[in-house]
Parts: sequence; structure tokens; C-alpha cells
Amino acid sequence: MAILVTGAAGFIGSCLVSFLNEKGLSDLVLVDDFSKTQKARNLEGKAYTAKIDRDVFLQDMGRHSIDFVFHIGARTDTTEFDTNIFDKLNMAYSQQLWKYCTKNNIPFLYASSAATYGGGEHGFDDTADIAPLAPLNPYGDSKQNFDKWVLQQNSAPPFWVGLKFFNVFGPNEYHKGRMASVILHAFNQIKENGSLKLFESHNPAYTHGGQIRDFIYVKDLLNLMWFWYDTKEHSGVYNAGTGKARTFNDLARAIFVAVEKTPQINYIPTPEDIRDKYQYFTEAKMEKTRKAGYDKPFYDLEDAVKDYVLKYLVPNTTY
Repeated sequence: MAILVTGAAGFIGSCLVSFLNEKGLSDLVLVDDFSKTQKARNLEGKAYTAKIDRDVFLQDMGRHSIDFVFHIGARTDTTEFDTNIFDKLNMAYSQQLWKYCTKNNIPFLYASSAATYGGGEHGFDDTADIAPLAPLNPYGDSKQNFDKWVLQQNSAPPFWVGLKFFNVFGPNEYHKGRMASVILHAFNQIKENGSLKLFESHNPAYTHGGQIRDFIYVKDLLNLMWFWYDTKEHSGVYNAGTGKARTFNDLARAIFVAVEKTPQINYIPTPEDIRDKYQYFTEAKMEKTRKAGYDKPFYDLEDAVKDYVLKYLVPNTTY
């Protein structure tokens, strides 16, 4: 019986494939849009059984004996405003997989997002009612809408969990362009000119670079996903962050320390197209996950940045 990984050539999906290989699992069915050649290096050296185009897979799901689904694939561009794209890739596709797993008694883990929390006016509590949440963009709406749809279903897979990914960073995101993590962009800037640009604050409650995020290293996220794969208990929607938010200035300093350079930070205006939808604070409440039994500590930001920079960015390698 195989494990299905959607979004398998992308950032988190390909890291998951490598992680599963390290756990001795190689009977993997990988699903993605493999026509995007810039993602090909993410799967180099990985062990798997099959690679299937995401549209082809939907037409012929029954061909494969699957005993667990990691549904990581999605359109994740927060600056995309064509709702039809999200309706197809993030909503309809996820619904079909859910129904397939329900019908065939297959455990189902899917990627939700902290973008569902919108501006944070309702907090970041995964035990609270999700109905009042108001995402700031169509991407967040698509994740929120699927979470709501899941919670309304009368029938479900034998085990399921939706993970609200916070600010994930780590290897294998070279292809993501504008949507790559601040760390990748910062590393490239520092490498090119010795300095780093961060967004100014347009909120008087925050200093420039004092905007706060719950940054989670992808290796911590992989451990979280493995926990749910291993336990298969306490179905529900859960946060996937560290529970300890840090500022962009903290992040920047950690990168400069990792590359052994003196911090030189310049602040620039936040782009107009995202300024009114910009989050100034995110921090996952992780008590629900701890109560479910997850007891691993999370990387400190400085240690995670050092690991990412020195093991992957400096040698330009993948995980």
C-alpha cells in the first residue's frame, strides 16, 4: 500500500518526500504539475513508485492502492486574485480527494493555512469557531472555505487532519519566486550587496521590521505531519506553527549572523498591492496540538535559520 503526496514537486511536498524516504518509506505516489521544470531538482535522488500529473490522477484514482494521503498541493500565491484558479485547485480538487478518502477509508491530511485568520482580529486559536474568520485574499478564502466545508460533512475519512501552516521556510523553495520565504530573498540580497531590505511598518503600533510572524522551519512541520501520520487520532483542524512569534528584525539578524556579516538593514515601503492586506502579527496557539500528544520541541529561530542557510542555501542544495 502506497502513500500519496500531492504537491510533491513543490517546496513542502518535496521535503516531505525526502523525510518519508528517511523514515524508510519509498512506496510513494507523487502527484503534481510536473510540467514546471524549475521544480524538477526538488525530486532528484528521491525514491518513489510513481509520478502522476494532478489532472490525470483525478481521472484514475482507483488504479492505485493508497493507505494514506498527504494533500499538500495547492495554489499558494497570495497575490493571485483570479478566484476561478482557487475554486479549481484549492477547493474542488480537495473536495474530490476528501470524498475519495471517505469512500475508501483512507486517512487524509491536508494543508490549510494561517491565512484563514485574516488580520488576526479574532486571534489565532484553533479551538475557536472558524465561521467569523475573514481572510484577506482569495488564497486565504479558498483555505477557509475548504475548512468550513470539511467541518460540515456528515461522512469523513477514518482519520483526517487539516493543518493551518504558518510562515514556513526551508530548503526546496528556490522555484517560488516572489512567494518564497523572506529568508531566501534576504540571503540572496545579502549575497549580492551585503545589505537587506525589509518592509517599513505602516502601522503605528509596530516599528519598521518589528512586524511579527510565527516562523516555522519546514523540518518542524515535517515532524508535525509525521506525528499525525503515526497517531491517526483526534481528527480536526489544527495550527501548525511554533507558538513563539518573532520579528522580521530578529529574522534578519539571524541571517546576518549565519553568513558572518554585520547587519545592514534598509526599510522600504510595503508594496501598494498588498499594503491594505498585510498581517502585522501572527502567532499560532499550539495547546490543542500539545494536548493531542505532540511533545517535540521546536527549533529556535536562530538555529533553524543557521541550519537552512549553511546546509542548503550556501551550497545551493536541496533536501
